[in-house]
Amino acid sequence: MGALKPWHLILVVVVLVILFGSKKLPDAARSLGRSMRIFKAETKALSEDGKDGKDATTDKADAQVTAQQPLDGQASAKPVVDPVQRQQS
Repeated sequence: MGALKPWHLILVVVVLVILFGSKKLPDAARSLGRSMRIFKAETKALSEDGKDGKDATTDKADAQVTAQQPLDGQASAKPVVDPVQRQQS
């Protein structure tokens, strides 16, 4: 009773051609394919980020803290200024 029959698929194709036209359907299919490819790549990147046990935001925060600390242990001669504070003064 709930199975798709071949005439169901034909009816769906006919309705799509009537609604969107035969010229726009290839463009729509192409953009759908690109979107799916991008989605697949992003989900793969997210799953790879999760495998190492660290969050990407944690890595960025660690890099900022490391960049702000002087390498030789002495205070740096140039103070660190926030870009927002620089614009206000």
